[in-house]
Amino acid sequence: MRRRSFLKSAAALMPAVGFDPLSIAAAPALGQEHVIAAGQDRLGEAHSRGYSSILFKVLPRETNNGLFVVEHMNLVNGGPPLHIHPHQEEYFYVISGEVRFALGDQRVVLKAGDSVLGPRGIPHTFAAVEGKPSHMLIAFSPAGKMEEFLRATAVPNPPKQDAAFWRTFDIELVGQSPFAS
Repeated sequence: MRRRSFLKSAAALMPAVGFDPLSIAAAPALGQEHVIAAGQDRLGEAHSRGYSSILFKVLPRETNNGLFVVEHMNLVNGGPPLHIHPHQEEYFYVISGEVRFALGDQRVVLKAGDSVLGPRGIPHTFAAVEGKPSHMLIAFSPAGKMEEFLRATAVPNPPKQDAAFWRTFDIELVGQSPFAS
């Protein structure tokens, strides 16, 4: 009986101290809900890696750095060098086309609807299958410094990308992509 009385008293006090217990379920986790139209960037910006166009879909600041989602459009032959994310997972979902992946010692080709997880600490890279532009979503969790990295390496004037440069973004550069021509 005492416990029930305490809970009733505590619930009665919540509005008095400005706390609405019902607002917890109704409030968005962080940031505000938003819809991003197809082919649009969250901030209306354009980002290019040279081998694809990138649209930012979910920004790290919207998820307390828990998630960063990008859309790679018109991914053509080429891709990043072999690298490792020591502190984050990278999830890939192929929307259209075919994309080659190197994950550790494994080599796979993913087609539309396929996905793969690149666990932290595993060397990986990707490239579109030649002659077939591809389209995919990539999610980083936690977000880490990936937004800053993609901004810093955008074309037309990306900086020299040696191992020291990559380390500033908490990424280990392992070497050339096995798909490089």
